[in-house]
Amino acid sequence: MNDFIYGMKKGIPIALGYFAVSFSFGVMAVTGITPLMATIISATNLTSSGQYAGVKLIIQNASYVEIFLTVLLINIRYSLMSISLSQKIEDMPIGVKLLIGFGITDEIYAVSITDSHKINAKYMFGLISLPFVAWVLGTVVGAFGSQFFNQDLLKAMGIALYAMFIAIIIPDARKSKPILFVILIAAIISTLFYYVPFIKEIGLGFKIIIATVIAALLGALIFPIEEDLEDPEVEFKAKSGEQDV
Repeated sequence: MNDFIYGMKKGIPIALGYFAVSFSFGVMAVTGITPLMATIISATNLTSSGQYAGVKLIIQNASYVEIFLTVLLINIRYSLMSISLSQKIEDMPIGVKLLIGFGITDEIYAVSITDSHKINAKYMFGLISLPFVAWVLGTVVGAFGSQFFNQDLLKAMGIALYAMFIAIIIPDARKSKPILFVILIAAIISTLFYYVPFIKEIGLGFKIIIATVIAALLGALIFPIEEDLEDPEVEFKAKSGEQDV
């Protein structure tokens, strides 16, 4: 139980941030889906960028294939995080690992991979519990309560997710030329999709996929990794102050 409580304490800052972001997601989601549906999505996904893109595609009546590929591309990083974390976590039944895998987010991974405390099931469930509750609760408040909020406030909250994404990428872009290059390429491609007549009709999901793949490929070609990556734990300890969703 001490491990569970310790994990919960480590998850408090994450939970506070998640409530604010999921509140914005709930406000945005009800412009095209029901509050109940928005809540179910948050309770079964736990990924802000993936949920945001997925709901946008649902609202635009995108095909199942487009939604599937877009959300898969956005969320595939979680599988890499889980593989990395599995090297540090204690051995446990596969069912428990799957439950922990569901709760892995950028922040939860960063905290757990850099923590010197032993990483077992109790610790992970404690770390995940409060952020998960805050994520779902924030969505509920934003989705069901949006009808009672001032319209100016709702418009302001509508840009909260964009502000969060900018806050995520700017610190890394200032420190890394490859990251800055990839961001600029993705931004240029997205701008072309918005203004060029013949390609602006492409679905939102495929725009995200195309921009992501091209930017990543160009980044890999122009800035290849010449040496083996360092231990993930060491890298995350050096970046312990960074956040992402």
